[in-house]
Amino acid sequence: MLHLPKLTNTQQEAVLKLIAGTTAFDNTPPIAEHILLHLRHGGDKADSHLLVEQGNQVIGYAHLDQTDLVAGPSVELVVDPKFRGAGVGRQLISKAIEIYGNGLRLWVHGDQPAANSLVTSFGFEKIRTVLQMSRALTDIQQLPKLDKEVGEDIVIRSFLPGIDSDSWLLLNNKVFKEHPEQGNWQLVDLNIRLGEEWFDEQGFFLAEVNKKIIGSTWTKIHGSHTHQHEADEESHAHPAIGEIYITAVDHEYAGRGIGKVLTITALNYLKYQGLSDAMLYVDFDNKAALNLYQSLGFTLSGMDILYRLKA
Repeated sequence: MLHLPKLTNTQQEAVLKLIAGTTAFDNTPPIAEHILLHLRHGGDKADSHLLVEQGNQVIGYAHLDQTDLVAGPSVELVVDPKFRGAGVGRQLISKAIEIYGNGLRLWVHGDQPAANSLVTSFGFEKIRTVLQMSRALTDIQQLPKLDKEVGEDIVIRSFLPGIDSDSWLLLNNKVFKEHPEQGNWQLVDLNIRLGEEWFDEQGFFLAEVNKKIIGSTWTKIHGSHTHQHEADEESHAHPAIGEIYITAVDHEYAGRGIGKVLTITALNYLKYQGLSDAMLYVDFDNKAALNLYQSLGFTLSGMDILYRLKA
């Protein structure tokens, strides 16, 4: 096993290939988006990496992050599906514990009973649950008109990169002030996402009052792909799916139905792109958001769990 402060270009490509292959196999990403972006565009100075190789192939990878001095270091890992059950995941977790010790946090993405069992066998305890919810787009209602309770002074329009960037960051960092992944974004964090292949400014919606941005939601389309789970298995395709990526409403305007109108706007947009299904992520304890999404027909389809190693 290698513990590296930085990956070479060849190692980076191998890790990205491992993540892509595992995402296709499980139909869910094994690594969080912000880590994937770090791998593509350059990570934090406090990042380091664990690699397990066999021959010229990377069969296991862990991303170690100690940038959060308050919450503590965290690890996310991925194991080639062909090598699951061979102790690769246990090796990666053991090494991460050796490096960071008690207080280490670890994410398990998707419905992975074996992974959750492995993590708890080390003494990790669950501290956060993020739900994945989904719904069909075939019966989406038409976008309702803004009534007086919502506000006739509110305008819904598409995001303009560069022109709206600074104002949107002010809203985002206000709404997500205490959020571990979404808070304290800088312009570079936004621009990296605006430069991703999936980004479409027409699917990024803003709510304005007197030209002040007071709410937003933007969408992401995960492209369709065809793959095989086993070498001798017939190939099959996963259809493209739309994601309600980030929704934010200024707390001063809460309770006026702005989040609902923005979400329905986004769902209609995804439907008119020819998609059949949509999904989103929401914290288990965000009751207001859960109630909204359930009222719009979303149901539970998966979950991500964050663990912490007990002292």
